[in-house]
Amino acid sequence: MPTRSMFLRILWKLLGASRGRLAVALIALASGAAVCSALLNVNLDAEKKLTQEFRTFGANVVIAPPPTGGDAALADASVLDRIAALHNSRIIAATPFLYVAANSGQQPVIMAGTSFDQLAKMNSWWKVQGNWVSSGDNREQCLAGVAAARQLGLAPGSRVELRSGGHTISMTVAGIVTTGGAEDSQIFTSLDVAQGLAGLPGKLSLVQLSISGTPAEIEEVTRGLAGASPGLEVHPVRQIAAAEGSILGRISELIFWTIALILVLSMLGVLASMAALAMERSRDVGLMKALGGPVSRIMRLFLAEAGALGVLGGTIGFFAGAVLARWIGGRVFGVEVSPRLVILPVTVALTVLVALAGAFPLRLLGRVRPAEILRGE
Repeated sequence: MPTRSMFLRILWKLLGASRGRLAVALIALASGAAVCSALLNVNLDAEKKLTQEFRTFGANVVIAPPPTGGDAALADASVLDRIAALHNSRIIAATPFLYVAANSGQQPVIMAGTSFDQLAKMNSWWKVQGNWVSSGDNREQCLAGVAAARQLGLAPGSRVELRSGGHTISMTVAGIVTTGGAEDSQIFTSLDVAQGLAGLPGKLSLVQLSISGTPAEIEEVTRGLAGASPGLEVHPVRQIAAAEGSILGRISELIFWTIALILVLSMLGVLASMAALAMERSRDVGLMKALGGPVSRIMRLFLAEAGALGVLGGTIGFFAGAVLARWIGGRVFGVEVSPRLVILPVTVALTVLVALAGAFPLRLLGRVRPAEILRGE
């Protein structure tokens, strides 16, 4: 029985022979592994990158007092301190709002008192004509929705006078915002200005939050917020949460089936090369069997050759896939997708399995008859 060193020497000789056939198989394996590695890296980062992109589209969780039959219910502003005390890194922004019915001249308008810093974090996609209100000028300046500005004849730099409940305040319009929603009809001031004008110190209408993460992670943060906000309703914006879950699920499913298809195509490439290789090696197998080599040992030799091709192709494919993943990340998400070493063993294992499956034609070599080979048939 051949020793291990002899087995390795024969394996090395086999890898050195039929280089053309083996090169084709190696290219097929490396190409498939590169695409699989890239897609696996993208899949690991896709969830994170997509949830970050979703956070640019506004709030996905709302905290508000339960509805009442009379006047609009208000919440205590201390809820903001309780939210901050959670120290949850998934909370991107917590934007308070106090809505006040006001008048500018004879025109009614809704004034929304808020935190401009948090509002900017949560709605970075808003289009602003003019300037955003800075933290130092938030008592003297305001933002006007495009519909409200058109109704009141406002432009950046205009003065607007707002009255409510016997109180009057005059402010400079820093910018005109276009949101495509109900906010286009509102005037945005700082929270304390709205509270003072309405005579409602320390009160809020609601808090909108932008929370990053998967739908399950958002639900977990929502439960924590509910525990920290007794007497208030905490609920996700269902349309946004459902859209996030649906898109993430579809992308994962698409990547899974794409990887499966790539692996099948790679296996077919290896299958074609190995079928031709089996025809070339029938004489070598016949001689091995004539010299007393058992079929199981001969098959292990050829399967080891296929496995070695799989390891080499998977390793090459992993590094090529890392470059491809960076390119995909830059084109799709505008950021680099960082390659993960945990993908390396997965890529190599998948490639070895494909190589072994593609080496199925080599099983036909077990049917070679030494007598026919020796007679030159």
